[in-house]
Amino acid sequence: MRVTTGFNKMLAIPGATVTTVSFGPEAIVVGLRLRRRRLHCPCGFTTRAAYDRSRRRWRHLDLGASKLLLEAEIRRLWCPRCRRVRTERVPWAREGARFSRDLDDVVAWCAQRMDKTAVSKLLRVSWSAVAAAVMRVVSDQLDETRLDHLYRIGIDEVSWRKGHRYLTVVADHDRRGSVVWAGEGRSAATVASFFAALGPRRAEALEAVSCDMSAGYLKAIGEHAPDARVAIDPFHVVKLANEAIDACRRQAWNTARRSGDSPRWVKHTRWALVKDPGNLSTDQRLTLEQLRRDRSVLYRAWALKEALRDVYRLREFGAAHQFLDRWLAWACRCRIPSFVKLSRTIRSHRDGILAAVELGLSNSKLEGLNSKIRLINHRGFGHHSPAALISMIYLCCGGITVDLPTGS
Repeated sequence: MRVTTGFNKMLAIPGATVTTVSFGPEAIVVGLRLRRRRLHCPCGFTTRAAYDRSRRRWRHLDLGASKLLLEAEIRRLWCPRCRRVRTERVPWAREGARFSRDLDDVVAWCAQRMDKTAVSKLLRVSWSAVAAAVMRVVSDQLDETRLDHLYRIGIDEVSWRKGHRYLTVVADHDRRGSVVWAGEGRSAATVASFFAALGPRRAEALEAVSCDMSAGYLKAIGEHAPDARVAIDPFHVVKLANEAIDACRRQAWNTARRSGDSPRWVKHTRWALVKDPGNLSTDQRLTLEQLRRDRSVLYRAWALKEALRDVYRLREFGAAHQFLDRWLAWACRCRIPSFVKLSRTIRSHRDGILAAVELGLSNSKLEGLNSKIRLINHRGFGHHSPAALISMIYLCCGGITVDLPTGS
């Protein structure tokens, strides 16, 4: 059997025939010839007229311990659609790549499961080449229909770099929280970019959007999806209540110190006040009981926080509606400054809080996604650009399935 015939059967390069094989000290170089005569522009235009010709090499999967390079004559053409000179599309590599499709797919498959440094060492490619291959595979395989049939979505931000650098992540509640869009920033303009990609027709189909109380998010949702119900994430509401308790503790400490009393009774009360009552230790339960007997302001603050949590435990929307109104009346008359301020915030977001109770929506799936995104970022020891991290998010959390060239 001729060596070219053997490599033809072994490599099965699509749309090309092996013409030469040379064994060098650095790599095995396989010469290819395109079977087609017409030049294909990446935009789809075809012609027989070539602008110029040159030879180019692409890195392919290693053959044993040797690197394997594909070499072929590649032509350029004048494309009237693109109105510029373009390099013809080849079937064994993606546009602008110096890796073959098979190597790109193997790199992306490994990047889903290990850090880029390990992929770089395993496949003998540079760290930046791994990032570029991932971006090419994601751009090629990201399903454009992922934005279709969106009815209930969640929006949240995640920090990806120090210096208040954030990404905004949009997930679909009805597809197990898979990521459908990600972008740099956490402002109204960032969310507006998502709605621009979504389009007005699909934005009108949105029924509910869960998010935190970010003014930028709420502004963009109100402008681009006014018919969608906004559900305020319960975690952020309870977080504000815990922050109000911390402010109350600081005020109690300062008040006791200014009056000449010992403020030591405020110490060791924080976890007893902010933890779930079902998870309190014996000492923490005794601390709460002592605060109750002393009629402490901290006990009243704890009761207000737990009553706010009870809003989300009510199954019937009407009951939650009445209970929240009673809580607001109680909080605004409690004479605890931090909870009076909290009552104003809750009142301004009352409809969103009740929508979360009625629809049963929260950003819990997105918080889980944020933990996974932080792990992806940490596993890569940081990313040089938000685009590189966004590609990894789509690859690992966007439902992309990379098929290995082995077919398994």
